[in-house]
Amino acid sequence: MPPTASVATLVARARAEAADWDRAGELPDSVVAEAARAGLLGVGVPAPHGGSGGTPAELGEVCAHLGGACSALRALVTVQDMVTAAVLRWGTPAQRARWLPPLARGERRAAFAATERGAGTELSAVTASVTEHGEEIEISGHKRWVTFGRTADTFLVLGTADGRPAAVLVEGDRPGVRREPVEGQLGLRAAAVAHVALDRVRVPRDHLLAPVGLGLSHVVATALDHGRFTVAWGCVGMAEAVLDAAAEHAARRTQAGAVLAEHEVVRALLGRCAVDTAAARELCARAAHARAERLPEAVADTVVAKYAAARAAVRVTGGAVQTLGAAGCAPDSLVGRFFRDAKVMELIEGSAHVAELHIADRLLRRHGFNSAAHVARREARA
Repeated sequence: MPPTASVATLVARARAEAADWDRAGELPDSVVAEAARAGLLGVGVPAPHGGSGGTPAELGEVCAHLGGACSALRALVTVQDMVTAAVLRWGTPAQRARWLPPLARGERRAAFAATERGAGTELSAVTASVTEHGEEIEISGHKRWVTFGRTADTFLVLGTADGRPAAVLVEGDRPGVRREPVEGQLGLRAAAVAHVALDRVRVPRDHLLAPVGLGLSHVVATALDHGRFTVAWGCVGMAEAVLDAAAEHAARRTQAGAVLAEHEVVRALLGRCAVDTAAARELCARAAHARAERLPEAVADTVVAKYAAARAAVRVTGGAVQTLGAAGCAPDSLVGRFFRDAKVMELIEGSAHVAELHIADRLLRRHGFNSAAHVARREARA
């Protein structure tokens, strides 16, 4: 589904009210309901499962539109898409029939609960336990930095069962689920972030998504891939909105009798930001094409797009703050909010260094170099 009139109305509202949502620390229920009515919580879900059946490019454009207005609103679409994508790809027919329609229609709100205190970038280190008890599964653990963890009623939880990764769907109203609101974080302040404790939470066995052992490599990998894709497009929208604001300010602002844009250093800065933004959009479009055509390089192209788009958002928002000066530094201004949000987007899944290594490994494999094998041989010799 391409952006519709209802999406445009929601985006206009977000531009007007996002600063208030940021200060309040959450999206109003009416906004979430409006997003659901517009079909935004099931863009990537096929129509037979209650979604809009949009293409990757259409999902990307939706996230770009939302990202240019409110990062938390885009994050709402991201987490919903992460969970629905995992269920769609790895769920049984019965699980798809049960979970997808209410998630796609926004009747249930999703959250992705994977990160722990000792397991951030390296999710294979999670310690949350998943134990089988006849026809039930018991989950215990403490998840951190769960986007929309305060308001979600459906969690996709990553844990470990007998040393093997397991992914389980957990309703938020189950006994033993406790939420600790996170407030005052750097960015995404309206995304209702929470730490979520699971204390011997029992769910039916059919809440296990995919066989034990595939929880990380298959289920969570699918969710993270979709998260990267939507975050990348959201960063493009963020960069485009901030670049436009900076250019408008430079064209109109008069300082010491001269228009700001008359200074070569300002025009050069805007030029660099324009190139970064355009390049990020092209890489996101390439990733969307690869996903639509189910090309082998789709996942790798998405990694590249997310890396480039997040860096573009950081550079453009930084350049805009420099161009706008005090006006751009106001924490609740569009540029100020996106300056904070962009840094969070860059840090998702770890530092940029981690992404650079993945991208370099892909390049080097074309020339016969396997970094993991190389390190293993070196350690064996040592």
